Amino acid sequence: MAQEKVKASDRLVAIGGSAGSLEVLLCLLPALGQINFAILIVVHRKVSNDPILRDLLASRTKLTVKEIEEKEVPVPGTIYLVPGDYHVLLEQDKSFTLDYSEKVNYSRPSIDVVFESAANVYADKLVCILLSGANADGTEGLRHVKLHGGSTIAQLPSASDVPYMPEQAILGKVVDRIMNIEEIIDFVKNF
Repeated sequence: MAQEKVKASDRLVAIGGSAGSLEVLLCLLPALGQINFAILIVVHRKVSNDPILRDLLASRTKLTVKEIEEKEVPVPGTIYLVPGDYHVLLEQDKSFTLDYSEKVNYSRPSIDVVFESAANVYADKLVCILLSGANADGTEGLRHVKLHGGSTIAQLPSASDVPYMPEQAILGKVVDRIMNIEEIIDFVKNF
């Protein structure tokens, strides 16, 4: 019996964050019903095989939440979590590749790496959202997304636990929209 080929999501929402971003994710996920796109989450976190973050996110939604596996293809209605200590690249066939190259912005996974790679594949079918965090990771990735026709959003700094990361993107003039948590939720629900 032939294995049926999985159809990759034709649209992607990529969300990046660091310190303080978990609060937004824990508000966003319960608000999502059925979605016809994939969500990719990259957060700075400790190196660990501990499934605690995945389990916490999964407990807040009826959607499938899973850590990315090598050569997996993102499918609609699924939330993918970048594993700790790996960059994730998207290939032209939309499959994921786990990468252990050097840290970028002191981080692995790097939001810049994920956003740039996603922009190369999804172009104008991509939305990237940068949340709370304490370094400038994500700014160059958002610049790349804009150059490829994707949409870029930063969390409103005054609504961020650690505003430095979204502030850097705003100062870098790479953000299409600045949103508070409720606006981010509405935007993703209606993407």
